[in-house]
Parts: sequence; structure tokens; C-alpha cells
Amino acid sequence: MINPVVHFEIPVADMDRAMAFYEAVFGYRLDRRQVDGYDMAFFPRAEGQPGASGALAKGDVYVPSKTGPILYFDVPDIDPVLARAQAHGGAVLYPRTHVGEAGYVAEIEDSEGNRIALSAPADEAR
Repeated sequence: MINPVVHFEIPVADMDRAMAFYEAVFGYRLDRRQVDGYDMAFFPRAEGQPGASGALAKGDVYVPSKTGPILYFDVPDIDPVLARAQAHGGAVLYPRTHVGEAGYVAEIEDSEGNRIALSAPADEAR
């Protein structure tokens, strides 16, 4: 069986602000391009590896929201990510919480008003 999700798009209102947020909070280098008339910034993709990648997307059909699907970003340690998110205009919506063998989760509001989740392994140093 393969992972069913292959690509995601996170709606943004201000691409420059959103790129600055995601690059600062997660340390990714995003690749900005025009695709089918939409301004997009792509997250890195590891070809041949499990999981999905995606892009920030700006356009008339992309509306930021805290009420839609929630994307989980794997991180090695949640606390530094929460601190960087707050330092760059985000907010903590759900604090770092232990969820048993699955490890830890938290949720943030990004610079655009989207709800984004974080996931860290159970063996995260504490």
C-alpha cells in the first residue's frame, strides 16, 4: 500500500509573508513559481520517499482557514517550532501534547490564518 496523499496546497493571502513564515519556522527553502496562473511556493520534495509534499498557493480559489483539513508537519522537537511560529506572527492553537506511542502533537495558526499541526516522535528529548 502507498500513502494516499501525494500533494497538498496551503491557501495564502500574502505570498511573501507566508514564504517568510514557513521558511523561518520550519527552515525549508521554498521554490516560488507560477502554475496555471496561480502564485505558488513549493516545499522540498524527496523523490522516492514516503509521504507527501506540497505548496503554498495564492489565488481566487485559495482561501486561508482554520476550519478545513489539518496538515501535520513532522518535526524533531515541537517546542522550538512553536517558539519560532510565535516569533514570526503565528499563534499556538493547541499546545504540545503527548499522545502516547504516536509521540507529541501541537497546532499553530500560520501567518495567513490557517491551522497547521505539528508531530514529533515519542522519543523526543524531554
